[in-house]
Amino acid sequence: MGSSSISGENAAQIATLVDALAVCHASGTEVILVSSGAIATGMPLLRLDDRPDDLATQQAAAAVGQNALVVRYQDSLDRYGILAGQVLLTAGDLEHEKPRSNAKRAMDRLLGLRVLPIVNENDTVATHEIRFGDNDRLASLVAELVQADCLVLLSDVDALYTRPPLEPGAERIENIPFGDSLTGVTIGSVGTGVGTGGALTKVAAARHATQAGAGVLLTSTGNAARALRGEHVGTWFEPAPLH
Repeated sequence: MGSSSISGENAAQIATLVDALAVCHASGTEVILVSSGAIATGMPLLRLDDRPDDLATQQAAAAVGQNALVVRYQDSLDRYGILAGQVLLTAGDLEHEKPRSNAKRAMDRLLGLRVLPIVNENDTVATHEIRFGDNDRLASLVAELVQADCLVLLSDVDALYTRPPLEPGAERIENIPFGDSLTGVTIGSVGTGVGTGGALTKVAAARHATQAGAGVLLTSTGNAARALRGEHVGTWFEPAPLH
């Protein structure tokens, strides 16, 4: 879940997302939510008009915003009697065997207890030198860690297009075979201003997750319920074939 989809004027979309996740959860599906939004949520609480450039203010905004963000998720999940569990990770946690193993064990246990893990980067202690860079990458690494069957990347864009969707002639790409080089496709790299991602980071994350065996669906937050019902929305990245 990208920052721009659940912060500012779009904060109400948390309820829409939770509605879709609750249906999956009720069916017995194991669901992990990787959610951006700590800094974006903290900005208005600290009366910041723009995303801060300095690390200390980013960390402060994340500390305030992460608390508020999880409360908003839990308030919405309470409608379905679902308990959330917060999991904050740094890039180093998934690069070293012991913390990586600890993170997997914790998430496996949370799922076994029917708790919905909400994962985010630990922006309060992360540094410029050691970060995931964007939560698309974090989501792909979590999908690999837990051996997920499917990764759904949600943002404010409903699919991958042959060129940036606002440009004339842009066409939605419905299916991308594993290993497709996307020759002839122009992929934008610009985020929204409140987040750090863009189509380029989502394609990179999709490639990583499909290599690890997870199918990847890229679509918009508004399509979350349809996507999780298996409807043909967004762009589907086929996983690596089973050997």
